[in-house]
Amino acid sequence: MSDFQETRQILGARLSELRAESSLEGKDLAAKLGWQPSKVSRIQNGKQTASAHDVAAWAAAVGRPDVEPELQGLRAGVEMKHRSWRRQLAGGHSERQKLAIRETAATTLVRALEVSRIPGLFQTRDYAAVIFDSNAEFREIPSTTEQAVENRMRRQEMLYQPGKEFRFLVCEAALYHRSCPKSVMAEQLDRLYGVVGMPRVDLGILPFGSQLRRTAPHAFWIYDRRQVIVETITEELWLNAEDDVRLYERAWEWLAESAERGPTARRLIGRARASLELS
Repeated sequence: MSDFQETRQILGARLSELRAESSLEGKDLAAKLGWQPSKVSRIQNGKQTASAHDVAAWAAAVGRPDVEPELQGLRAGVEMKHRSWRRQLAGGHSERQKLAIRETAATTLVRALEVSRIPGLFQTRDYAAVIFDSNAEFREIPSTTEQAVENRMRRQEMLYQPGKEFRFLVCEAALYHRSCPKSVMAEQLDRLYGVVGMPRVDLGILPFGSQLRRTAPHAFWIYDRRQVIVETITEELWLNAEDDVRLYERAWEWLAESAERGPTARRLIGRARASLELS
């Protein structure tokens, strides 16, 4: 069972409990709410996610308006989809990369912030392989690096697809954080240098020492205006509540004000590339 489904079932079970405590049968509750009995059944069994309006109406219908804040909190937990890495990567990285392909294919505008590494859409094969190998060792999961890299390369083909737009912010620190051999990092920075100015791609570098309206707390990816994906060490958060998406959009826009683009971005990348020769 997915984390999302498990959370939805917890909400359904709590709603079912409240209905039973009110001595209402499912069909009776449905009649009070003006719903089809099948809707009550689907919500209780975790087959359908109750909307904010559904939850408020349910609480009122069972005579417990006092529990609405609790129920809305549970519902928010459904919208905030926690996807544990332990479950997602049980068989290695390859399948998660296929999911990334599907999400990107379904998106017109991708906006992202990366703090300490090069975005996957711009990674070279060797850089990506090092990232996957290291993560597999860290998480003690099967290594599917070859397939994962192939899927990441397939996803990069969308950079050239008409009708799509990609806007990225990368902290200058990511140009210096080196979890790979020097030669691999040099090739990666050469690749990133070439990304600046690509059609449909807007790449901004957040320089050391620049004044920010808001600091860069962690990496995040915004897919159109429908969801945000945030990575932590233990899980991914898939946020699709409107308020959450709007807040991450504001964070991205405020950071974007301090980003360097075009020739200045190239100079920053070139400076990091030159530093490899001195180290």
